[in-house]
Amino acid sequence: MNADLHQAIARRAEEIYIRNGRVPGRDLQNWAQAESEVLSELSEREPRRTAIIVKWDGVQYVGEYDPNSSDGYTPGEFAAGAPVPVRFDGDKMYVKRPNGKQLETTIVNKVAL
Repeated sequence: MNADLHQAIARRAEEIYIRNGRVPGRDLQNWAQAESEVLSELSEREPRRTAIIVKWDGVQYVGEYDPNSSDGYTPGEFAAGAPVPVRFDGDKMYVKRPNGKQLETTIVNKVAL
């Protein structure tokens, strides 16, 4: 468990403790309830989205992708300025990764250079 998540659960457990009248001896129950609430809230959030920028034919494209469905893509797979095989289909941009797989993105911005 990372430190931020641990702190969020600890804060929520303290809120539950206070809200329930500061009843002693319920630390584990308060923690379990806090953990359940915090993890539930995190799972309900929209997944974090990230972007990749590709310059092609005088236009800069910003393609947003969902890391959870990017088949293991990690930023930095492409060197800045390196040629990148890319295919466009409507509002989608498909970038061929060094491992041969494609990164599917949704074009969220394009600017003429």
